[in-house]
Amino acid sequence: MGLKCGIVGLPNVGKSTLFNCLSNAKAQSANFPFCTIEPNIGVITVPDERLNVLAGLVNPERVLPTTIEIVDIAGLVKGASKGEGLGNKFLANIRETDAIIHVVRCFDDGNVVHVDGSVNPVRDKEVIDIELQLKDLETVETRITKVNRAASTGDKEAKRALTLYQRIKDTLMTGVSARAVEVEDADLDLLDDLQLLTAKPILYVCNVDEGSVVNGNEHVEKLREAVKGENAEVLVIGAAIEADIAELESYDERKEFLQDMGLEEAGVAKLIKAAYRLLQLQTYFTAGVKEVRAWTIHKGDTAPQAAGVIHSDFEKGFIRAEVMKYADFTTMKSEQAVKEAGKLHVEGKEYVVADGDIMHFRFNV
Repeated sequence: MGLKCGIVGLPNVGKSTLFNCLSNAKAQSANFPFCTIEPNIGVITVPDERLNVLAGLVNPERVLPTTIEIVDIAGLVKGASKGEGLGNKFLANIRETDAIIHVVRCFDDGNVVHVDGSVNPVRDKEVIDIELQLKDLETVETRITKVNRAASTGDKEAKRALTLYQRIKDTLMTGVSARAVEVEDADLDLLDDLQLLTAKPILYVCNVDEGSVVNGNEHVEKLREAVKGENAEVLVIGAAIEADIAELESYDERKEFLQDMGLEEAGVAKLIKAAYRLLQLQTYFTAGVKEVRAWTIHKGDTAPQAAGVIHSDFEKGFIRAEVMKYADFTTMKSEQAVKEAGKLHVEGKEYVVADGDIMHFRFNV
């Protein structure tokens, strides 16, 4: 689907370490591939134990997970909105992503220099917030100038746009990001057209030391308090620990290491799943002897839209979908058993696909 999450943060907070760990995430769930499109873009497989369970039941020739793209964006400095440092490139790269993973340093270590001389996650967060807000303010003010004249002549569409733009500007002027602005469904097209940096959904990742990876620390709590009004998820991850895990040769070694640390799963696996949720995505499966495969769709997609992810012809010529629930299939162990139990449902164009559905499409081209 070509959806991207951008990893952002100040220099030396652990962004690139996490990104490099993501490149080895394949071994923490199954032996799935990772590839690099460019030096700073990775196609990351989404860990999903359901895929392994289905493969165990079907015994297919191949297993294909679903993926998302993660972009490692250059470290930001104060003044980026005015082109300081790699500011213009940084902001352009964020604009091309669909969501933001903001890595914040939440560990003390005198051997790792902090760009501002001390560890303060709330201040660090605000540095990036301010730069993005300033850039968005510039964008909105330009749009206001453009539509002002038309609105003053009574143009209804221009008036509608001007009202929204002014609300966003007022919000940004108070130091609050555009994602906090409540927008009616009818105005979502106007918001999307602005391509605002601070309107993108965001996930905060607290990079902590080994002793804080299970329960967090004071730095984490301060950040949680600072972002509680943003409706944003906060993850606690130890990038250094993730790097150690990535060095281990086998899945069993990694699992044992995690158990010793008191962790149920690797931080990068949690991060990938959180990024998937952040993008409002879900998974459905196709399962046959040739392959068991996970497919990515948006939450709320209908059966024809889901079919179109496989091939546009499937959506154009959609006739019906044969649907099995994951729980039914894994309980009854086979498609035949599901059919005999009357649990295989035939659905039409209006069917909204549920996460975990196992689907087979009938179409006509």
